[in-house]
Amino acid sequence: MPVKNRYAELHAEITGWRRDFHTHPELLFEVHRTAAKVADLLRAFGCDEVVEGVGRTGVVGVIKGKTDTSGKVIGLRADMDALPIHETTGLEYASQTPGMMHACGHDGHTAMLLGAAKYLTETRNFDGTAVVVFQPAEEGGAGGLEMCQDGLMDRFGIQEIYGMHNTPGLPVGAFAIRPGALLASSDEFEIVVTGRGGHAAEPHRAVDTTLTASQIVVALQSVVSRNVDPLKRVVVTVGTFETDSEASNVIAHEAKLCGTVRTLDPECRELAEKRIHAIVQGTATAMGATAEITWTPGYPVTMNTPENTVYAADVARSISPDVDDNVNPILPAEDFSYMLEERPGAYIFLGNGDTPNCHHPAYNFDDEAIPFGSSWYSGMIEARMPPA
Repeated sequence: MPVKNRYAELHAEITGWRRDFHTHPELLFEVHRTAAKVADLLRAFGCDEVVEGVGRTGVVGVIKGKTDTSGKVIGLRADMDALPIHETTGLEYASQTPGMMHACGHDGHTAMLLGAAKYLTETRNFDGTAVVVFQPAEEGGAGGLEMCQDGLMDRFGIQEIYGMHNTPGLPVGAFAIRPGALLASSDEFEIVVTGRGGHAAEPHRAVDTTLTASQIVVALQSVVSRNVDPLKRVVVTVGTFETDSEASNVIAHEAKLCGTVRTLDPECRELAEKRIHAIVQGTATAMGATAEITWTPGYPVTMNTPENTVYAADVARSISPDVDDNVNPILPAEDFSYMLEERPGAYIFLGNGDTPNCHHPAYNFDDEAIPFGSSWYSGMIEARMPPA
């Protein structure tokens, strides 16, 4: 395939960009060095327009095709931020910033999209406009939402948008996608239970928040087992349990629980929130305590548009014989979901081979995946906007 041949030629250069990003990771919106390098490269490639500071520190490049009779504008997105994890790979290009590393492959995503941008500016073999979007703060900062709120779609006239994520355990060069829900929504909750502290020898004089909070932890699982349709997926996880006592002979006055709720169905998401509030308040009242809940909405469900999923899978098949177009959805969350709420599009998985999972301190992006990812990015432009 011609596109893959060109990326074989560019492979060393793109790998160099990727490893430079890996050596110098940055968190959330503080991706100043990364964004500056991205912008400089886009200008060097000859992008028709390069705009910095979209969604605080995002970068957008505009590439016009040889013709524009279609009037189409297609967006391609990659994320730039790293994670607050201490790297243990021992690689020669390992992170030089203590406590930060590219443990999710965003360095690879950024480099692959840069490779696609370089190719597209060289060839411009399409009829319309390509918009390359480099996003900050995917790892918990909702940078995708920030870019949308900053007018990304309307400002650049984007009509469809596509994104990609590497997947450890999937062979290098393989692709996986599905229509509809691909990744889950993720909301967070904090529950503070207040009772009446006391002596462990006199529980009748106290209201035991440890016991109350424990009952809440168990009762919350009934949301999944007794409130949600068994054919739908919801996960309720209480991740932390703390009391205000460190002594074995004290009944704590206050206990705090923190957790997450993940689901692939927006209706289940709403149901889970309502039921959790009811269960927490009801259980606390029954035990003679009180409870306050702080609910923090997170990323919505990543919902692939069925028609655009077909387009994405077809391009993947033109690159690789290993394409699963009905992969099982997974329950991590992804803020590309905000972009898919504003425009039709699709998100696809790209194999990263036999590597540690994302967010593991020994994770590393496999550079052999670069030609496949860059080919898919640019292939979406050429396939959706063929030359006039």
